[in-house]
Amino acid sequence: MSTHPIASYTKSTRLFALYQCLPRSEADAVSLTELMIGYGDNPDNFANERKNLENDLIGLNQIFNGIFYSDALVRVPEWGQNISGQTARFYIEPSFSIDVLNEQTVFFWEMLDKYTANYLPVSFKQGITDKLTQLGRHNKDGFHQSKLGQWQDYLITLPSIVQAPTLNNEVVASIHQALLQNHQLRIIYQKKWAGESAVRVVYPKGLIFIDNMVYLTGFDPTDDHIDDEALLKAHRNFAINRITEAVVIDKPIPDWVGRDTFSLEHLHKLGRLEPTDSAQIKLVLEVQRYACQHLYERPLSIDQKIIAIDDTWNQVSATVANTLRLQDWLVSMSQLSVVIEPPVLKTVILERLHSALELYGD
Repeated sequence: MSTHPIASYTKSTRLFALYQCLPRSEADAVSLTELMIGYGDNPDNFANERKNLENDLIGLNQIFNGIFYSDALVRVPEWGQNISGQTARFYIEPSFSIDVLNEQTVFFWEMLDKYTANYLPVSFKQGITDKLTQLGRHNKDGFHQSKLGQWQDYLITLPSIVQAPTLNNEVVASIHQALLQNHQLRIIYQKKWAGESAVRVVYPKGLIFIDNMVYLTGFDPTDDHIDDEALLKAHRNFAINRITEAVVIDKPIPDWVGRDTFSLEHLHKLGRLEPTDSAQIKLVLEVQRYACQHLYERPLSIDQKIIAIDDTWNQVSATVANTLRLQDWLVSMSQLSVVIEPPVLKTVILERLHSALELYGD
């Protein structure tokens, strides 16, 4: 209850104070008489204050219905029923929240539900589903009638060709805890090609989402150094599905891990968040004209340029990171494009294509 009688505040403040002090379960429902203990203490004006309390409860119920589309404020007997000779009791539905609910909020959760459907751990996915259920109770009619709400029946997310790996819910929870608490993390990690697992201590930095894979990025334990390049040598990425166990250690990570130069954004610019041969390269391709259309729609970089060579070929130039994903894409474009520059990348793609042809040879 508030320090001063609720009745002494303006109406909007009174309504908020009532929302705060009303119980959150039917078992703890309170009567008008019980609410009056904190609402008004002026014996000379008791009747008027009690009437104001009744009106405030009605007003609060109307707000919940009109704005949140929710019957969150429950009266026993129900609103609208004659309570002559009965003691009405009031409580707030325990699942109700006055978080800002509008069509953009619900749309965000709807999109998050669809976008993450194929790779989030089951328990995390269930949390999003529960949130949507809660929002649906509060704002179902309003959202379905809104312009954004009308989209939900016309949206579907198709999974990747290669399905997402199974993630260990306890491992993800420990990683989350370590990141939020800024603590060290001990993991048991199975390398992709190794037969045995290894115990590692990691200074966790964040999570990387690439397609439907999730990686933990961080640093191996090392002493602070005046040279950031020396510290970058301790940077590592770990596929979360290959972490079989994760335990938060009650030790903070060193201050140097929090430097701006080791932010996720800067690590990304340095090409440290995925397999890469160098940070940036000037890529020049010759691409068949009909296959070049998607590069107009989805350019390789903001500085991409496309120049017509003849009726069959276009030249495409762009500054990009020389990542394994880029090489995979170039191999997938094998009969539609040719790497012109840099020569080293051209050699890599040519070697991969020769290896593929050998596999298909007689």
